[in-house]
Order: sequence, then structure tokens, then C-alpha cells
Amino acid sequence: MVNFKTIAGGEIFGANYEINKSRFLAHVMHVESEEAARDFVQMIRKKYFDATHNCSAWILGERGDKQKSNDDGEPGGTAGNPILETIKKQELTNCAVVVTRYFGGIKLGAGGLIRAYGHTAALGLDSSRVVRMTTFQKFSLTLEYNFLATVENYLRQKKISVANTDYADVVTLELLLLPQQTENFLTELNDLTAANFLIEPLGEILIPVACE
Repeated sequence: MVNFKTIAGGEIFGANYEINKSRFLAHVMHVESEEAARDFVQMIRKKYFDATHNCSAWILGERGDKQKSNDDGEPGGTAGNPILETIKKQELTNCAVVVTRYFGGIKLGAGGLIRAYGHTAALGLDSSRVVRMTTFQKFSLTLEYNFLATVENYLRQKKISVANTDYADVVTLELLLLPQQTENFLTELNDLTAANFLIEPLGEILIPVACE
């Protein structure tokens, strides 16, 4: 799996910018598909139907290989592309940005438009919660109850996530480990339990981790 940076899901982030009486509004959202990106753009256009322009760009895919921008009536290359380049500069993917403009009566010129749309997009992204989709390895760990307290204390110390716990005749923990943790974890677990455990790999999963 490819680790990548994206916007946290579940909310729309935004920012405002004003220059020469033109007002710019940025809206940023995590998206997983072209359909979701188009729906987001249409939602913003519908909300700000009275705006002069609703320009947009998005990048999709773990490797950021699907990209699209739209100038929505602004001179070619002065709106959608600066938004797109701003997303690329921050190395984000699965991200859509719409910058809405209310024209204030003073023309900004091509260079001014490029700077204004790029800057507004950057403000929107700066206001967003950025996460890194990180590869974790899943394991099912089964052990006797007499080892549980010791192992749970170890897991807390090492900040290893427990996704699920099943209490039956024996206890089974579903663990999430970074790939670089695995070898040392198995060695120390062997010492803690005198090898009295059963562990089974369950594959890999991408999990959002907040970027500092």
C-alpha cells in the first residue's frame, strides 16, 4: 500500500480572502472518486449560485495520478490551474478545492488572478486537517488470561493500537502495528509470555494519522 497525505474526511474546510474588492471563498473536502469530487463542486456552485465564478481542482488516487481543474469562465489557466498547483505543492491527494469569486468591479489581470486563486486555495488547505494515510499491519493475538495484564501494559507503553478484543476461553486481541514495529514486537512478546501465544497476520490496512 502507498502512504499518502490527504484531507481528513467528514467535514468541509474553508477560508476567505479579499483583494481589490473581489471576495474569494475557498472550500476544501476529502473525496475518494471523480463522482464525489464532481458532486462536491456542484454542491458549492449551487450554494453560491450568485457568485461570479466557482473555480475548482481536484487530485485523486494514492499516487495522485488523476487530476482535473476548471476555470469556470475565468481566462484560461488563471484559476483552476493555480488551485491545482497549490494542491500539488502541498503533496495532497484525494482532495477537492473550490474557490468562489465575487467580482468587486476592479479587474485583477491574469497575474493577479493566478495569485489570488492560488493564495485562496492555500488558505483553505492551511485551515484543513491534514492526515497521512499510513500502512498498518493487522495481527490477531491469542493468549491465556494470566498474560493479559502484562501484555496490555506493554501495548500501552509502546502505543500499539488494539482494534478489537474478544474475551472467550482465551483472549484474542486485534492489533495494529507499523511495519517497522513488527519484528521487535514479536521478540519482546516472546519474552513477556515465554512464547505462550498464538499470532496470525490479517493483512494490511491504511489508517489516517494526523500530520503534525
